[in-house]
Amino acid sequence: MSLDGITLRSLVYELQDTLINGKINKVYQPETDELLMDIRNNGITKKLIVSASSNNPRIHFTDDTKKNPQSPPMFCMLLRKHIQGGRILSIEQYGFERVIKILISSYDELGDLTEKELIVEIMGRHSNIILLDKNNNKIIDSIKRVTPDISSVRQVLPGLKYSSVPSQNKISPLDLEKNNFLLFMKDINSSKVLYKSLYENFIGISPLIAKEICKKADIYENLNIKELKENDIKKIYLSFKSIIDYILDGSSSPTIVYNEFKTKILGFSSYDLTQFDNSIKQKFNTVNEMLDNLYKTKDKLDRIKQKSLSLKKRIKTRLDRDKNKLSKQKDELLNAKNREKYKIAGELITANIYRIEKGMDRIEVLDYYNDNQKITIKLNPNLTPSENAQKKFKRYNKLKNAFIEVSNQIKQTESEINYLENILLSIENASDLDDLEEIREELIEENYIKNRKKYKNKKKSKFKSKPMHFLSSDGYDIYVGKNNKQNDYLTLKFSDKNDFWFHTKDIPGSHVIVRKKGKEIPENTIYEASLLAAYNSKAKMSSNVPVDYTERKNVKKPNGAKPGMVIYENNNTIYVTPTEKEMSKINKIN
Repeated sequence: MSLDGITLRSLVYELQDTLINGKINKVYQPETDELLMDIRNNGITKKLIVSASSNNPRIHFTDDTKKNPQSPPMFCMLLRKHIQGGRILSIEQYGFERVIKILISSYDELGDLTEKELIVEIMGRHSNIILLDKNNNKIIDSIKRVTPDISSVRQVLPGLKYSSVPSQNKISPLDLEKNNFLLFMKDINSSKVLYKSLYENFIGISPLIAKEICKKADIYENLNIKELKENDIKKIYLSFKSIIDYILDGSSSPTIVYNEFKTKILGFSSYDLTQFDNSIKQKFNTVNEMLDNLYKTKDKLDRIKQKSLSLKKRIKTRLDRDKNKLSKQKDELLNAKNREKYKIAGELITANIYRIEKGMDRIEVLDYYNDNQKITIKLNPNLTPSENAQKKFKRYNKLKNAFIEVSNQIKQTESEINYLENILLSIENASDLDDLEEIREELIEENYIKNRKKYKNKKKSKFKSKPMHFLSSDGYDIYVGKNNKQNDYLTLKFSDKNDFWFHTKDIPGSHVIVRKKGKEIPENTIYEASLLAAYNSKAKMSSNVPVDYTERKNVKKPNGAKPGMVIYENNNTIYVTPTEKEMSKINKIN
């Protein structure tokens, strides 16, 4: 999911309106593949970020500040020499490619006015920022040098002539004509599906825009090309052309689309993506604002992911160890369950003690506990008959005590496994760094991880994040805990005794509270709260998930129980399937 030609065209229009005739006051290079430029125009200074990073290549205004290295990198020094103090003459997109050309007029060291061109290529891992001498189209330098070892097709090195990005035989949407489009669509490889054919054959069209063209034309995006009728192709053409015309006209509707809990970005564009009408959309006044927000959000989600991976690794290691321990404990319990045979053996030896002599290694006796069937009991030849009987009784008593002890150990291990699985779920549900910090603090308090920072007289931290808040279709407030601290708070402190409490049956998940407001809770609100409980559980991808619900007064926390762990009674059970479609209908309060 990266900048496409459609969004880039809208962005260029905005940059043209703001930066033409602007003066480049300062150039910085805070990262090895990223520039920041202070540009002043009409009494206003804008900060332009230009990045050639492999993950998030981009160009847009930003209000972010980054720490610069003590010694400016060579490319930064070069730009300061050639374009700092210069004025921006033009900003153009190369066709519909993801390439922007910024023409800059500046004075050289001899005082002569020269023109340089800053090329910004936004192409994933091949992204680059290149400075050209406009007079001879030669490369002065680039933020990434591309040698013959890296690419045999196109080198980017000082002194070489700049060659444009290969078009890969794609058609420019600017050349879109009805007759040519009809002929072209008929000639496309018939094994391709519709939306893939569009983004693979037209410049600057992303998979998202290709799907939007299909949606606007009301034609199934995965329809095979050979199944298209001529009227279908005409509808696709009109849909395609309307989007291109909208963008070329200078119109835009900058939008970021999120999943229902805003933990994942589903898409973004300068065109309103109607294919996501059931998802959360955030609208912006400008493409620049959208991109700045987008990459800040992506950076935030990346940091959440990075931090959560560290916590997950620790918990999974502990969880695997506990599961292995539980398996061994169950084997021990199974062995202890067979203890009666040692008691019987001892009693049968005692009953037949007159037949046994020291030195015998076995004896055959009648088992009067089992219809007098003949059985053979092994003996220790070095022990007396009485000592052999006592040895069997001791073995029985040892296993009897072990059964009680191992049964208790199994309960503790299963409780810890349940707790750790809840922790893993909380980590997955974390939507910001404060959520993760709360989980980390809990793990420190429960001695699962060590606290490297030691403070004297440190008080327990207050809540930094909040439970999720929803409004049911009947107007009832529904609250969902994202971690164990929030679960305890919701259930034990926040809720009233008559509020309804929801939780997946025997499955790790969030506590869900419905405020009763002194009224009977409607069935539809119960259903929606159950959906939220199922979706925020380990069974979120399952169907017919059992969800228990009861009044809050029936929920208790046992003494010594870990955070988030409760017991309850007098509950009802409802079975729900938490699909994305169902979840999107529930109103989330930000």
